[in-house]
Amino acid sequence: MPSSSIKPTNHRVYPCPNDKKLLLLNQIISQNIDSKIIIVSSQDISSIKESLVDITSVEVLSDDELLKDESLKCDLLISLDLPQKAILYIQRLSHTTSKALLLLNESEQKLLYPIETLLGRVIKQEIVEGFEYEKKETKPKQKQMSKQDIKDVAKKRYDESTRDQNEPKKEFKKPKRDDGKAKEWEKKKKAPNKFLGKDEKGKAIFSGKSGERNHRHDGSPKESYDAPKKVGKKINIKSLKKPKDKKAD
Repeated sequence: MPSSSIKPTNHRVYPCPNDKKLLLLNQIISQNIDSKIIIVSSQDISSIKESLVDITSVEVLSDDELLKDESLKCDLLISLDLPQKAILYIQRLSHTTSKALLLLNESEQKLLYPIETLLGRVIKQEIVEGFEYEKKETKPKQKQMSKQDIKDVAKKRYDESTRDQNEPKKEFKKPKRDDGKAKEWEKKKKAPNKFLGKDEKGKAIFSGKSGERNHRHDGSPKESYDAPKKVGKKINIKSLKKPKDKKAD
């Protein structure tokens, strides 16, 4: 595996959004005019060459071009992105003798962990003023509720859900009719059922429904319970009791 001889203090990550990378790249080049610089990217490098202000001491290469020539060395290696494989970035570092900088957007941060695992250390990240990530609006954290607060909220919800049930029910009023049909709905009083006599067979006749089971043939109502006329033999319970055995003298 290719090894890197650069010191951890000379290895930096600059967090930077994609639309500001080329601007930051030109600023770094202007600050290191006396150094031999190699810029490497895993993407199209033609647009990078066109955007550079001073390219006299700068060489722009792709990963394939850099790996073909092991003799290529520089004082400062600038990576504009990260390759998908961590080993390729380690091979990049083998071409610098002093410093290495990495311009990293927010979505590429996840590719940094495998590289740090191979290096056996964390690469220090340094924010350059004016090139940091755009701040996202974060929702304020909700205050953690106490047990009493939870009980109060639950009670309030319960009261709201049962409020309608506790209200007295409205009485239903039947609409009045003016067409004379209201009397049809009214309950009619039943006329008393009178005993009219007996028919030829001696059966009782009534003015209404007779309810014969509840009346005798003479028209008088039956009692709720008629005791049986024949009573069974009475048994004296005391006489059935056996006498106690007397104790032997």
